[in-house]
Amino acid sequence: QVQLGESGGGLVQAGGSLRLSCAASGGIFSRYAMGWFRQDPGKEREFVAAISWSGTTTYYADSVNGRFTISRDNAKNTVYLQMNSLNSEDTGVYYCAASLYVDYLKEVANYDYWGQGTQVTVSS
Repeated sequence: QVQLGESGGGLVQAGGSLRLSCAASGGIFSRYAMGWFRQDPGKEREFVAAISWSGTTTYYADSVNGRFTISRDNAKNTVYLQMNSLNSEDTGVYYCAASLYVDYLKEVANYDYWGQGTQVTVSS
């Protein structure tokens, strides 16, 4: 059983930056690919970024490609999401998730464990 805990959310002005962290415990972190998703009230959870277990392969949603960077530190059991040039459409609750899949990491259904989320609000 893997437990995930996000941190680093908050209120930021448009154009600003935030760095989210997700700490994992209770499992072998390096076995899992990791993903970040976000959700607005009344909307489906949507893919933001994912990273392979080794950190060598990354995936991004078109809407964040070039602005967000996902990374991981397997020695610290932590995955990060650096978010730059934020805009109001980036507002939402951000969740990290762990997956044993090696592909199809943009699919919510392919993740086994989820954190409780951290709120990101971008003011315009």
